[in-house]
Amino acid sequence: MKKMLRTFAAAILLGSTLLSSCTSTQTASETADFIVYNGTVYTVNDNFYKAEAFAVKDGKILAVGTTEEIRNKYKATEELDVQGKAIYPGFNDAHAHFYRYGLSLQSADLVDTESFKEVVQRVTKQREKYPDTDWITGRGWDQNDWAVKEFPTKDTLDVLFPDTPVILTRIDGHAAIVNQKALDLAGITPTTKMVGGLVEVEKGKMTGILIDNAIDLVTAKIPEPDEEEQRQALINAQKNCFAVGLTSLADAGLDKSTADLMDAMHKSGELQMRVYVMLNPTKPNLDYYLKNGIYKTDRLNVRSFKIYGDGALGSRGAALLKPYHDKAGHYGFLLATEQEFRDIAAQLAKSDFQMNTHAIGDSTNRLLLDIYGEVLGGKNDKRWRIEHSQIVNPADMAKFGQYNIVPSVQPTHATSDMYWAGDRLGNVRIKHAYPFKELMQQNNWIPLGSDFPVEHINPLYTFHAAVARQDAKNWPNGGFQMENALTREDALRGMTIWAAKAAFEENEKGTIEAGKFADFVILEDDLMTVAPEKMRNLQVLYTYVNGTQVYKK
Repeated sequence: MKKMLRTFAAAILLGSTLLSSCTSTQTASETADFIVYNGTVYTVNDNFYKAEAFAVKDGKILAVGTTEEIRNKYKATEELDVQGKAIYPGFNDAHAHFYRYGLSLQSADLVDTESFKEVVQRVTKQREKYPDTDWITGRGWDQNDWAVKEFPTKDTLDVLFPDTPVILTRIDGHAAIVNQKALDLAGITPTTKMVGGLVEVEKGKMTGILIDNAIDLVTAKIPEPDEEEQRQALINAQKNCFAVGLTSLADAGLDKSTADLMDAMHKSGELQMRVYVMLNPTKPNLDYYLKNGIYKTDRLNVRSFKIYGDGALGSRGAALLKPYHDKAGHYGFLLATEQEFRDIAAQLAKSDFQMNTHAIGDSTNRLLLDIYGEVLGGKNDKRWRIEHSQIVNPADMAKFGQYNIVPSVQPTHATSDMYWAGDRLGNVRIKHAYPFKELMQQNNWIPLGSDFPVEHINPLYTFHAAVARQDAKNWPNGGFQMENALTREDALRGMTIWAAKAAFEENEKGTIEAGKFADFVILEDDLMTVAPEKMRNLQVLYTYVNGTQVYKK
């Protein structure tokens, strides 16, 4: 880090306040590598103590206290005067798709399209930019954002791209539209059937819409990116994540090969993002890791399996106890049989690995909570997780606390879905959807994530959605179902120490305390006091990992 001379100019820039240790108080006797001072430091410790300064040595927090205490006791080769700016532990996304996000940066971005016509326009531009790719891919469309809130059909794609397979995935990843070429390559016909998936057929003809497991039939035909493409995807994803203050995250649904690549890139220094891996429950992954056990380094933690319970509410794949309010007789569906869920739970219960299950609908949540309860048997510290916990019947809520099951939630799902979720669920069940506060009260803690690229990667969006329960335009006035809003303190804990706890990492990160990794983020304003309508737009000034600057605005 470049040393800078101290200046007393009134308009000194924050980026110019890196100082030589010679300016420290002469009585300082102990050495540190780096001192940060004159800040509003949210330690997020047990007492939610606010400090002013801290010292860093060998990549870890050495001491925390007032500016006077730290600078009187320690001398350092580098110092940073933050002039009162707010400092937080590095943000931690408890549920994301980091690797997949990196790969998606090379596909057509279909987020916030207002019609299928616009989807086609963006895909066409992407094809003009990359005319030689074997497949045309895109992600992010949501028919609920369109004037006509119905799934599109493949007709236009068939005309424009008759000889090139196309797959365009819905925002939640649980539905996709493909063209006829892709269907032919995958061997899909109007009579294709499977557990946990659907090939949409109307009047005997395929529309091109695939739901959940049916998508896998097509994606299995897409060539895997080579190692250089995988490396670049991870580097690109890391760059964007550091820019929004993320220093740790959970990557949900990886294979051993990707975990191994991350490990190699960590060791080479290419990858600095700390990653908690949820493995796909494939036989090779299960055979290897259940034999060899948890794999843990300072930056990689492979200790859980991601199980897929049901689909998404937006594509009506979430499994409900009663039919969808806007589709009579349709309940959604599970992505595996009940016996398969019981078998994997019994298998993982014999190991130290966590079982982390995607569960959206109230039927899926009930089934998995009951299976977890049967296996766990009562109070425990296994920290098995329900990912999303989106719709929970009141009769099942207490099971989270009874069996110490961790609800891992994504607040921006509530503010993305609130426009149409009532249509799917009706006026009664919508009150039992996105119940973050009630879920938190079951164990008195809750990890928060985003599920990016399903949602935006910015953790400040997560914070705003959890606290204000409003969208980017601060709608609705007064917030959506505010009885389940989180306090600012709980929201910050959810994306720092509680996210770390959900991964058994609370003793090494998640707070600014002595002995923990020096991962922290500096914002332009104070997230804990700024008006709610300004939360989403706060700028990250600096991001640090192990006391090393990885992002500067």
